[in-house]
Amino acid sequence: MAGAWGRGLALRATRGGDLANLLPGLALAAGLAAVSYALRDLSGLAFVSPLVLGVFLGMAARAAVAMPAVARPGLKFAARPVLRFAIVLLGLQITFGKVAEVGIDGFAVAALALVLTFLFTLWLGAKLGVGRELTQLIAAGTSICGASAIVATNSVARGTDEDVAYAMACVTLFGSLAMFLYPLLPPLLGLDAHAYGLWTGASVHEVAQVVAAAFQGGQEAGEVGTITKLTRVMLLAPMLLALAWSARFAVATERRTGPPVPLFVVAFLLVIAANSLGLVPASVAAVGAVVTPFLLAMSLSAIGLESDVRRLSAMGLRPLALGAVATLFISGTALLLVAVL
Repeated sequence: MAGAWGRGLALRATRGGDLANLLPGLALAAGLAAVSYALRDLSGLAFVSPLVLGVFLGMAARAAVAMPAVARPGLKFAARPVLRFAIVLLGLQITFGKVAEVGIDGFAVAALALVLTFLFTLWLGAKLGVGRELTQLIAAGTSICGASAIVATNSVARGTDEDVAYAMACVTLFGSLAMFLYPLLPPLLGLDAHAYGLWTGASVHEVAQVVAAAFQGGQEAGEVGTITKLTRVMLLAPMLLALAWSARFAVATERRTGPPVPLFVVAFLLVIAANSLGLVPASVAAVGAVVTPFLLAMSLSAIGLESDVRRLSAMGLRPLALGAVATLFISGTALLLVAVL
């Protein structure tokens, strides 16, 4: 399946022009992704995702030097088709069996916290006057799985590169704060290891942040937190399908052709199903675990390189306030659900 998707990407590249035209931009994005990994490893900031570093390095490079025109075709290809292929490959790391390990109650905590936070953030964004596209991206990054959710949701929301960068800044800032604060709270809240792991996995933004926070509560808390987080990642697909159908219906009511349901989301679900049935060799899944985050870092580096910092600063502080309140909401909601369920 991944091979067929890759052939589709190659066909798109050849239709869009000579493949050689894509190489400068792809090489630039890949180079920034490699620097992101090196910076993460050399600085000892293991909890900082290379995806996040990639987008900010791209923005810094764009602000420092003019982007050569020869790189633009490859950057656009990295920011869109390559990104969608990477989202499909995320399915290689998820199985329905892993999700089942948290139990029905654990799944209910993750799913309810996700849906309630997403809807609350959409409502609050409208009240604050934040743009619809940026609101959807902040909602996805906060409620689902950070950077991966933001870039995947943007295929439906169709926000600007600056929208993506701003949403990334929100989940990075508030997810990092949660990662440092959460381990201090179990004694105050009376949480055992299982409950703490469930709360962390259901509410902290990035996978790396969940791992860093959850394992400070012990091995059991770390494992429960990681599995709960994977449950949220799996729920990215149905959420994207719901957004796509919602957008299609809204546009159809205005008698225009609406956006189709993204095929990469369907492919993502099919890969999860194949992996769950044992149809994916372990060696393929192992390669996917290495390739997928690098491709995502490439895509986000390309998005950063296409983002204008001046337009980003012009958005003001209201989206930042939206991200802060959304983070508090998912934290409080998940904690309440853990206590009840």
